[in-house]
Amino acid sequence: MANEMSTTDALQSLKPGAEWVLRGDVLEWLDGSQTEPTALELSNEVTRLQGVYDGQAYARTRKAKYDLLNQDEMRYDDLVNNTTTWRDGIAAIKTAHPKP
Repeated sequence: MANEMSTTDALQSLKPGAEWVLRGDVLEWLDGSQTEPTALELSNEVTRLQGVYDGQAYARTRKAKYDLLNQDEMRYDDLVNNTTTWRDGIAAIKTAHPKP
């Protein structure tokens, strides 16, 4: 589930609500109230955003695994049967996909 950050992502992050048009690699700045970011600022922001996204890979993977569990039923069954299958299942996911 890879996601590559782009100049568009960087523009939206650095200058929310700004008016601009990006055609390929050519940026046309239309905003009169915000200054156009430099190429270095855009490049740095793409790198920063990619780092943030990549740093959350474990969380996205965990969520996908959690969603596969029928957690309500597991908790109910644990309560009725005095077992720990829900807790064990969550722990196994966290162990398999640790937080960095």
